[in-house]
Amino acid sequence: MDLPRNAFKAALKAGQRQIGFWSTLPDGGLVELLAGCGYDWLLIDSEHAPVDPRAMLPLMQAAAPYPTSVVVRPGWNDPVEIKRLLDAGAQTVLVPYVQTAEEARAAVAAVRYPPLGIRGVAGTTRASQWGAIEGYTQQANDEICLLVQVETEAAARNIEEIAAIDGVDGIFVGPADLAASMGFPGETGRPEVRAAVCDAVRRIVAAGKPAGFLSADQTFVAEVAEAGGSFLAVGIDSVLMRRAAVALRQSWD
Repeated sequence: MDLPRNAFKAALKAGQRQIGFWSTLPDGGLVELLAGCGYDWLLIDSEHAPVDPRAMLPLMQAAAPYPTSVVVRPGWNDPVEIKRLLDAGAQTVLVPYVQTAEEARAAVAAVRYPPLGIRGVAGTTRASQWGAIEGYTQQANDEICLLVQVETEAAARNIEEIAAIDGVDGIFVGPADLAASMGFPGETGRPEVRAAVCDAVRRIVAAGKPAGFLSADQTFVAEVAEAGGSFLAVGIDSVLMRRAAVALRQSWD
């Protein structure tokens, strides 16, 4: 059995825009529904969702039959949690709240097998199809895609240093925490925040890395795309569901 190719990583390397969706509601049926909606990638969250590595597995399995690429977000830049997600079969990981080049380097080490990193080696995991993929440990590093989140003013000042770390495949700008760090919690639509996000995206691209972003505000997403963003999440399951439910109810008033 061959190691699955990471289509998302290949697309980023080729400079192809990837449109994604954000899944925060830990339900297998919902994840399967979203996986069949035609998005290039689907983020399954465990930073701000009640999902641990054990709960993540059935969600990844629900998306597996579909062509969308699954991206998983651990709760923190924790090598143990990242290891468990990779062993469960994740190939693309979005690590939150990376502030410095040193922290980016630690994330790289967490996703790579020795001698390039510290990921623990296990011969029989879902990632290796329980040993059916010959040479998995020799090949896995090539197909793992590491994305790191820059989401504070302090982190934004370090974009060039973070981008220079070998093994960082893309940098995602987190607007909510960035707004909070600027003194505008909950106000991601402020002109100052929008300008800071777009400036960060331009600097990421200038440093030679793909830039990512998430917003349910399509005008904001379009601004980031114009600035050079290439992996863009354009919707969130809970937000979309609530807006639709509220609008439907209001249509009967």
